[in-house]
Amino acid sequence: MSGTASPIILWFRRDFRLADHAALSEAARSGRPIIPVFILDEVVETYGAAAKWRLNEALRVFGDRLKSLGSKLVLRRGRAKDVLGALVNETGATATWWTRAYDPDAIRRDKAVKTSLTSTGHDARSFPGHLLFEPWAVKTKQGGFFKVYSPMWRAVRGRPVDSANIAPKTLVSPYSWPENGSLESLQLRTAMNRGADVLVRHACVGETRALGRLRHFLDGPIDDYKGRRDFPAEEATSRLSENLAWGEIGPRTVWHAGLQAMNEGRQGAEHFLKELVWREFSYHLVYNSPEIVNCNWRPNWNNFPWQENSDDTVWRWKMGRTGVPIVDAAMRQLYVTGYMHNRCRMIAGSYLTKHLLKHWRIGQSWFEECLVDWDPAANAMGWQWVAGSGPDAVPFFRIFNPQKQAEKFDVEKRYISNFVAELVNEPGRDALDFFQACPRSWNLTPDCPYPEPIIDLGEGRRRALAAYEEMKLNT
Repeated sequence: MSGTASPIILWFRRDFRLADHAALSEAARSGRPIIPVFILDEVVETYGAAAKWRLNEALRVFGDRLKSLGSKLVLRRGRAKDVLGALVNETGATATWWTRAYDPDAIRRDKAVKTSLTSTGHDARSFPGHLLFEPWAVKTKQGGFFKVYSPMWRAVRGRPVDSANIAPKTLVSPYSWPENGSLESLQLRTAMNRGADVLVRHACVGETRALGRLRHFLDGPIDDYKGRRDFPAEEATSRLSENLAWGEIGPRTVWHAGLQAMNEGRQGAEHFLKELVWREFSYHLVYNSPEIVNCNWRPNWNNFPWQENSDDTVWRWKMGRTGVPIVDAAMRQLYVTGYMHNRCRMIAGSYLTKHLLKHWRIGQSWFEECLVDWDPAANAMGWQWVAGSGPDAVPFFRIFNPQKQAEKFDVEKRYISNFVAELVNEPGRDALDFFQACPRSWNLTPDCPYPEPIIDLGEGRRRALAAYEEMKLNT
């Protein structure tokens, strides 16, 4: 069905779904023609290799979904302000709508777009949808923003959350479509090189599969979620971080499913909702204190003697060859699957920032390059939390001991054995895939001997504590 009324441009960014999408729902109800658009813009250009690869997959699946509704996804490349301005002139659209983003780079881009379009009387409008609660709508009793998670959870746990919008059955097409680029021309897969063939076996792409992943979690794992979520060899988590990162499932959809499970008395459901609010907390902080993305959130940590050089120890950490089995398993899981279990993110992050005394920005940058569930707020918050420089952080003197963590959460060494080929007699596919996915320049094969530890764990702990005491003296 084609419409002759002035079209609405729907600018999709990290919201590749049909349901739980306020902007799309409003546009569909209007009865006007809709032109869905994705732009490889100045913000997207900065994404890491794995994130760009995963974005390519999201665009491919979402484009097919739009075709099933008689629509299509228009692909463009360039500065967002310029591309949207050109599309408005090309299509005669009188409105451009999008779902809000909250990280500083996206906010700068979106403000520039809105200023440019509204200056001509164009209806440029942003909608909620990335979060449950807008960051400016959740305040402490004093009117400020929350700097500690627990009070924020208590403040929002009883708040009503709107129901998710139902996916439209059809979309009105414009009388004529604007010129469209090909997905291949965006070259989002290029940087992954040979690793793409490994990653594809682990990705769960698209709205349909995201909803299936949620149903699977609710059908069983949620009951043991609180008690078993820290065991990396077990399928005890929802793994929805990947789909939430790309907006293939809406937060309201997840919240109401978890809330229903809690009301039904399902064990673990409330803790699952708490983790969803932890995601909200990271965006609450990034919006209200955007310096957290690049700078120590606690200014006194500017005096901490972190090393910022990427020397051989950093490369051994990236390559999963620290000589500490659970750290190496975590780093290899990251390279093979584009994902790392949350407990292992804390272990690997603590090892880098405390035992090796390397700056958290090194780890933040590597995760940005390697994670398919990369999220600017969660990544910044996670690294500052584990390093000790962020809000609500683990006190620095609580240094994760990787060996004890492995003894507690991987007692049978199933996780380690699954990813570190050199430590088992007959390595499985995931362990061997690491050598298929990693760069040839690393010169790694399964026959390489397992390395000796970079540093004695006890010595690393003593060195970290001494550095912490030095910082306190200089603050």
